[in-house]
Amino acid sequence: MVVAVKVFKKTAPNGKMTVYLGKRDFIDHLDYCDPIDGVVVVESDYLRGRKIYGQLTTTYRYGREEDEVMGVKFSKEMVIAKEQIVPMVNQKMEMTPTQERLVKKLGSNAFPFTFQFPNNSPCSVTLQAGEEDQGKPLGVEYAIRCYVGDNEDDKHHKRSQVGLVVKKLQFAPPTRGRRLPSSLVSKGFTFSQGKINLEVTLDRETYYHGEKIAANVLITNNSRKAVKNIKVFVVQHCEVTMVNAQFSKHVASLETREGCPITPGASFTKTFYLVPLASSNKDRRGIALDGHLKDDDVNLASSTLICEGKSPSDAMGIVISYSLRVKVSAGSLGGELVTDVPFKLLNPAPGTIEKERVNAMKKMKSIERHRYENSHYADDDDNIVFEDFARLRMNEPE
Repeated sequence: MVVAVKVFKKTAPNGKMTVYLGKRDFIDHLDYCDPIDGVVVVESDYLRGRKIYGQLTTTYRYGREEDEVMGVKFSKEMVIAKEQIVPMVNQKMEMTPTQERLVKKLGSNAFPFTFQFPNNSPCSVTLQAGEEDQGKPLGVEYAIRCYVGDNEDDKHHKRSQVGLVVKKLQFAPPTRGRRLPSSLVSKGFTFSQGKINLEVTLDRETYYHGEKIAANVLITNNSRKAVKNIKVFVVQHCEVTMVNAQFSKHVASLETREGCPITPGASFTKTFYLVPLASSNKDRRGIALDGHLKDDDVNLASSTLICEGKSPSDAMGIVISYSLRVKVSAGSLGGELVTDVPFKLLNPAPGTIEKERVNAMKKMKSIERHRYENSHYADDDDNIVFEDFARLRMNEPE
């Protein structure tokens, strides 16, 4: 059985130029980042002395478009890499295997290009828009833009321009480590002896998207109050560095009265299970997602990883972290006892058994839905499958 290599393509509105990318997701490995390797194909009689330029741009939107008044903009668009693609400046450019196969297949009018993400560039994150929100969603977005012009600053016409949205993501380390995150807190009461002790322990430090989080909760009541109920949440914390804003959202929750009331002198222990999923939070405004490209492949935003020796305060863009929060209520007079246990939520690294399992599940779903039935054609000669690069489905102008 021969496995086909899927390649994404997008053609300019005038049909004269097409850009091919081997993938849309590029991984930040902390010490280095995957290069963006692609190929541009242009009709030979179209340029007539003009050139093709490429840019890697990032748009950091930290406020709603409808709130922009008096010329104040709540977004920053920056060109973070650029080069002249046609005619090639560096004739001895080292091509990746994908580029070599594409150039060989597409012929003499195919020209390779490569872009690198700058160090410390933020990961792709999209904040889910509400029903009443208009305009583009908040977040960090990257795009490859190729255009035809006489010079680099030429006001390129949209008919001869191609824009492809790409994602910069982080994966979990190959090994998860053996540390079990835990927290122990106590609450005393005025005019009353004794305390309520709450201990929470997670079964691992790093979870993969879609995995069940197991939290072992131990409550020891040495006070004269009774515990009325228990609430457990998975909390997503977002820090928008541009405006120094922080907010948190519950992405999974449960409430129980099992074992309650926990009377004075009694104790209670139980393992609670929660699964934080993007599909469970589809209509909630402000939930952070892993760079939204297509409706069916979206995850909750992954935890932001920091290089060793770097301070978390040095991170840019939208910084994501997660914690499991347990609230124990001792009634309206007794108040609540709350603790947070931090953990990481990420995609498994390529090559790990977990990644293969996730890929197998996705493959099953795609076979069932015949996802690519109408959007690609296959070439049996060298097993390259081309898929039209879907337009970002969030009010993108034509």
